[in-house]
Amino acid sequence: MLLALLLAAAPLAHAQDLLARLSAAAPGLDRKVLALALEARDCARAAGVAGSGAERLAVIDYTLPSTEKRLWIFDLDRGALLHAEHVAHGRGSGDNMATRFSNVEGSYQSSLGLFATAETYMGENGYSLRMDGLEPGINDAARERLLVMHGADYVDPAQARRQGRLGRSWGCPAVRAGVARAVIDDLRDGQLVFAYARDASWLNGSRFLHCPRAERKARAAR
Repeated sequence: MLLALLLAAAPLAHAQDLLARLSAAAPGLDRKVLALALEARDCARAAGVAGSGAERLAVIDYTLPSTEKRLWIFDLDRGALLHAEHVAHGRGSGDNMATRFSNVEGSYQSSLGLFATAETYMGENGYSLRMDGLEPGINDAARERLLVMHGADYVDPAQARRQGRLGRSWGCPAVRAGVARAVIDDLRDGQLVFAYARDASWLNGSRFLHCPRAERKARAAR
């Protein structure tokens, strides 16, 4: 009985240790948002949506203004922070604060939820990374909407301080041109991106935030 209890507790202890390490490495990221991102990743793996190779996780916190760093990229296998960056939101989502989100083409709004990264390509914005939304009705039109990660000159923190906000995209999570290649190479090919905002409908309905705890623990133990 004692051995069974110890074995059952091990995955939870590992998860708590990982959360603590990542939170310490990224003090600007709300610990509760990070915990949700890790939960979503575990749920996606438990559902077989994310593969075992998904060891990189990007977290975007759209509750923060665009003038602040609000994109963090972690290596979960090493428990390390790889990048902390500014990221643009869609022009339809708001000015300095992103307050509106959509899954609809032509809205020019950012989308929330969990995404899997896919292939890279050279497009109008240079080296870019396609993303597939994993949440039906929330972000699953991402590929059709051409919501990709790319570099952009309008993601300029100095200019943002002068004008009160970053430049805005058509819905893409654009980053500084100078870091785009490194960020994209760290996230390409089946890694995960978690975009957060205080949206009650998504928070209450997401399949990746409410999968059974026993299922997540069983997956973590594999």
